[in-house]
Amino acid sequence: FVEFYGPGLARLPLADRATIGNMAPEYGATCGIFPVDAETVHYLEFTGRPPEQLELVAAYLKEQGLFRSTDSPAAEYSDSLELELGSVEPSLAGPRRPQDRVRLSAAKQDFQAQLERMLEAAPAGGGMVRGAEQVGVGAATAAAIAAGAPAGVRVVVGGEPVTLDHGSVVIAAITSCTNTSNPSVMVAAGLLARNAVERGLGSQPWVKTSLAPGSKVVMDYLTDAGLVPYLEQLGFHLVGYGCTTCIGNSGPLPPAISAAIEEGGLVAVSVLSGNRNFEGRINPDVRANYLASPPLVVAYALAGRMDVDLYNEPLGRDAQGRSVFLKDVWPTQHEVQQVMQRSVRSEMFRKQYAHVFEGDERWTTLPAPGGELFEWDADSTYVKEPPYFLDMPEAPPAVQDVSGARVLALLGDSITTDHISPAGSIKPDSPAGRYLLERGVARTDFNSYGARRGNHEVMMRGTFANIRLRNALVPGLEGGYTVHFPTGERMSIFDAAMKYAAENVPLLVIAGKEYGTGSSRDWAAKGPRLLGVRSVMAESYERIHRSNLVGMGVLPLEFRPGESAASLGLTGTEEYQVLGLADGVAAGFRRAWDVTVRARRTDGSALEFRARARVDTPQELEYYRHGGILPYVLRQLVSRTQVPA
Repeated sequence: FVEFYGPGLARLPLADRATIGNMAPEYGATCGIFPVDAETVHYLEFTGRPPEQLELVAAYLKEQGLFRSTDSPAAEYSDSLELELGSVEPSLAGPRRPQDRVRLSAAKQDFQAQLERMLEAAPAGGGMVRGAEQVGVGAATAAAIAAGAPAGVRVVVGGEPVTLDHGSVVIAAITSCTNTSNPSVMVAAGLLARNAVERGLGSQPWVKTSLAPGSKVVMDYLTDAGLVPYLEQLGFHLVGYGCTTCIGNSGPLPPAISAAIEEGGLVAVSVLSGNRNFEGRINPDVRANYLASPPLVVAYALAGRMDVDLYNEPLGRDAQGRSVFLKDVWPTQHEVQQVMQRSVRSEMFRKQYAHVFEGDERWTTLPAPGGELFEWDADSTYVKEPPYFLDMPEAPPAVQDVSGARVLALLGDSITTDHISPAGSIKPDSPAGRYLLERGVARTDFNSYGARRGNHEVMMRGTFANIRLRNALVPGLEGGYTVHFPTGERMSIFDAAMKYAAENVPLLVIAGKEYGTGSSRDWAAKGPRLLGVRSVMAESYERIHRSNLVGMGVLPLEFRPGESAASLGLTGTEEYQVLGLADGVAAGFRRAWDVTVRARRTDGSALEFRARARVDTPQELEYYRHGGILPYVLRQLVSRTQVPA
């Protein structure tokens, strides 16, 4: 839990505080919080809250000793870090994780360093144009060519021939996250667009651009400031206000661009102002994804490539052929503040939020059934009755040891919830896509996993189906595939799980360090449980996801310090027993609850080792004993409402 304090806090606008708080996962915190002070009350007033609410907020928090002022007593913290605000410099995050910070001044070199590793998993293409100098490709591609990798691929976009190469930015999205409700960065993006257009610059033709603010107020003040036409001239047209590119809702790339990336096995890039950039999330054609501020998104749309030094290399050339650098079009802080003072007004918030809960005519005319119970539609492909309570006994059955288990996936380090939980678009040839096609859903109506999260049949089929998942049971292959044992048959993870379920075989997942990092979404725990996963065995866990696993009745086991699947010689082909579960639960909560894991190899030999059951609290033990938090809560409700005979 990170709380910010210090003399610099008084000069930090609330919108900046909200951005920092929202991005807590990027700096490894459960939450980032700021004390309430005069700036908070000012923001509430500016955004249209009534005077009585302002008085209540201030009075209550002052009475509780939680209102910060210059004479507030110093708080006590378990640890303290010092940050000199003047030392902060522009940064991005990527290319695969939001916590991997990249200084803008070193972004070109960092991408070049990352490229070789990304190329190892990229499919080989054919028919490329050879010779970096001949086709004028980027520096990253020149380095890749020197290492024997493919060069650029010629493609016609808008009637003009261009060359795509490793590092080409094909998506530049100002997408709907806290960034896009922050007036300072949105105004900066608009001013940068204006300055670039006035210098004769344009977005590169292969870049798919979009604008999805986090609030309708954003378009009000951008329009008032006269900046919308400049953003649109660069391709940043309003596409909506909900989650877009950040959750994979950017839509497909133009067919010619997609084909060129496939042909060349290119490491294409997206730059977005969201806060999630995990593998396979943004777009299936894009392997490198960078998080950036809205003005930097515009800058990379102008440059069109990631392997560019924005401090020392030009964004492009003006009508006179002169080089235009980022410093030439970047707005000053004074310019940004002037526009904000003139165009961001309190009445905009009051107008937009006065009727925010009413909805438009389409919403108000939707038919809504009545009654106390929800009426499940058996034909719905969006919302289905989940199976969590089917055949649930009144009392929890005794916890049993695991016997005869097989490994569904053998995974490495930093397996994120995006690798586990379905996100983004649904491929037609995937288990989820086939499920929808069989039910008459046209491909154009697939929507996304996020939109269909109320249908467990879709979500189960998307679990571990990330296109960038690397399962060591199927080396050299990316995606949601595995091997069924003992037949050795290769198939999708979903199909294998259903085959194991028919055979009454429990399942394990084995992984490395930091299992479950990222947004700790519920489906990252629900999906494995519905696939029949009884336990995950990893070197370490992201703390919220570990708790979520217990909450779904999936046991998180942790290798002992210094041990791992590799050090123990585990290949995932073994048959497993997990012994000591029943005794551990029966003994009640205790720290350092260890179990015995026995792995029988295909040659008949056996390996036995100890692992720690990461059920960390007495309440978690109750959840696990009941098979998860859902049956636990339902049983509690039933017991409290039963009427004595």
